[in-house]
Amino acid sequence: MEVAGRSVKITNPDKVLFPENGFAKQDLLAYYLSVADEILPHLRDRPLSIVRYPDGVDKPGFFGKNAPRGTPEWVRTVRLPSPGSTKNRDEIDYIVVDEVATLAWLANLAAVELHVPQWRISDGLADRLMFDLDPGEGTGIRECCQVARLIKEALAADGLEAYPKTSGGKGLHIYVPISPIQPSDGHSYGHALAQKLERDNPELIVSNMRKELRIGKVLIDWSQNNPAKTTVATFSVRAKAAPRVSTPLTWRQVASGRPKILTAREATKSRTELASRFSALLKPSQAHLPGRES
Repeated sequence: MEVAGRSVKITNPDKVLFPENGFAKQDLLAYYLSVADEILPHLRDRPLSIVRYPDGVDKPGFFGKNAPRGTPEWVRTVRLPSPGSTKNRDEIDYIVVDEVATLAWLANLAAVELHVPQWRISDGLADRLMFDLDPGEGTGIRECCQVARLIKEALAADGLEAYPKTSGGKGLHIYVPISPIQPSDGHSYGHALAQKLERDNPELIVSNMRKELRIGKVLIDWSQNNPAKTTVATFSVRAKAAPRVSTPLTWRQVASGRPKILTAREATKSRTELASRFSALLKPSQAHLPGRES
């Protein structure tokens, strides 16, 4: 098929990727093309990691960072160091999604989930913080909403503004636009903030990753600010039973304790309004971490 002047080969378009509701590869393709204007700004200038499900989400998928064999010449790639690579690679050829045709090509690979880090390729700096709220056993979205509001208050006390979104799964993501910094500085600040909130709310919050400590509590995963980590991108589909999407929320929705997780079809219909909620993350920020004002 032709996509914005590029020839993109689509194979097995009828292949069902979400057996529970018949959502096929062609539906994944149609979704990513429909939200291209909304998702591309959140992917540009960031190295991409993907989770592919060629046999459907009910079968094992696999996480990929290196551009696969057969990647078209027109797909932008960038070779970057890969500290801590599980495959002992010193460098990885990452895909960079900066045009709609690349989205179509990725959909053909059954790349259901698209993940990016908090830092940019152009300068190596992080222009946002991110906190992943993961409910432990015995907790759920309501408790995540409580924690999200506590994070919002703590960030506001430091002169920072927070923006929530669904993870597309059982938790929430909190984003904070900042003036660009070294990723390690964001990592340190995020850890310290999570630890403080844990000390102040020990019955509700845990900042340690150990699973046995999460029972009855919400984990504030501050490690998403580590330069080696990635987070599912805004408007990415998630590999759940149904094709749910990670979408921006309002704080009013968070306050309700019952924010709705949208399907791909619902996100498509509301894409313009949803995108407007995260517009601040796409503009240069003058917000500085405490003690780092220029």
